[in-house]
Amino acid sequence: MTSEGRVLPGPVLCVVGPTASGKSEVAELVAERLGSEVISVDAMQVYRGMDIGTAKTPLAERRVPLRLVDVADMREDFSAARFQCEARAVIDGLLRGHRVPVLCGGTGLYLDAVIDDMAFPSGTLTSPSRTRYEELGREKGPEALWRMLSARDPESAALIHPNNAKRVARALELADEGRSYAVQHEGLKRRAPWYDARIWALAWDRDELYARIERRVDTMFAAGLVDEVRSLRARGLDESPTASAAIGYKEVSAALRGEISLDEAREQVKRNTRRYAKRQLSWIRRDGRAHVLTMGPDGLSPEQAARRIIDDSGVTG
Repeated sequence: MTSEGRVLPGPVLCVVGPTASGKSEVAELVAERLGSEVISVDAMQVYRGMDIGTAKTPLAERRVPLRLVDVADMREDFSAARFQCEARAVIDGLLRGHRVPVLCGGTGLYLDAVIDDMAFPSGTLTSPSRTRYEELGREKGPEALWRMLSARDPESAALIHPNNAKRVARALELADEGRSYAVQHEGLKRRAPWYDARIWALAWDRDELYARIERRVDTMFAAGLVDEVRSLRARGLDESPTASAAIGYKEVSAALRGEISLDEAREQVKRNTRRYAKRQLSWIRRDGRAHVLTMGPDGLSPEQAARRIIDDSGVTG
């Protein structure tokens, strides 16, 4: 129950962590033992056809249904507001059926949008300043725009994914006005919960996590990432400012355009994935709600982590 007296629906279990930390396996084990389903909280897994590069669990290997994947065309501009609406519909359906939803992913904004009382404006507000930055993002790419913000307001840049050109443009607009997105965002973090959400974060030794990232990227290339990107480009990948900027896709696309070699693309994917993992870890630390589970040879196995989550949550299947 909240301080306002509202009884929160739930419980909703959330498994978060940096990329390559094993979130999907742990979340599936939890959902399987509870007879429930996993809701992916990943801004890129929503797109159809983006499978290998987003580490989407193949259909034949899924232990339980995986929801909120393959719900949008890659040329669509999928938003946190749309994700909130669709994810809550799935969660509410599971709760009505007396099943415990298991959320899994590393897109912090999307998770917050679902489990917190976050409202999105119904209209689209714009300004000459924001329009100018959005056009610059389309011309030079979202990461160049993010680097501009990082130079002007590093605290705000640390809160925003470099691929989120719209939010970066908004932060630059605020900087022009002498305001900070980071300060504004901190106020928003004091919003009320929407669900009785219980969060666990998977933690690894940094060197081991980076080794897992390296192996994952090598596995992606061996599994056909280049062919996947080539096929998606033939279907309009380059027309999507969001999907085309996803890690793995933008680097391989550059190689297919002849701008870099495939070996260089592979190394850039590894580097950019490590950087993304750092941003995810920063988000988890700032949020402060997650119970940390140490994974690895000196920590928990996926099975042990799943059991710990179930035991600590006090829920049963």
